[in-house]
Amino acid sequence: MFVTPAFAQAAGASGPSGFESMIPLVLIVVVFYFFLIRPQQKKQKEHKAMLGALRRGDKIVTNGGIFGEVRKVIDDNEVQVEIAEGVRVRVRRDMI
Repeated sequence: MFVTPAFAQAAGASGPSGFESMIPLVLIVVVFYFFLIRPQQKKQKEHKAMLGALRRGDKIVTNGGIFGEVRKVIDDNEVQVEIAEGVRVRVRRDMI
């Protein structure tokens, strides 16, 4: 037969080590934290503070897009909102 055995070439310089291959992944996580996660947490904190400071007479917009004015703070979870003259609805605070 005319088949010759195949020999592997001698290994030269190896690829990056375990730590060097982790550097890009760590950098991506850091970038995501500073550009996505941290600003979102800050926005949620401001929104929660705004909801805690709701008082009678404040103008609001619900998650459903309904504009209204707070008429009465019922409890920590609910407010009464006037959406038209004489039309009042109860709305959960977290839906504002």
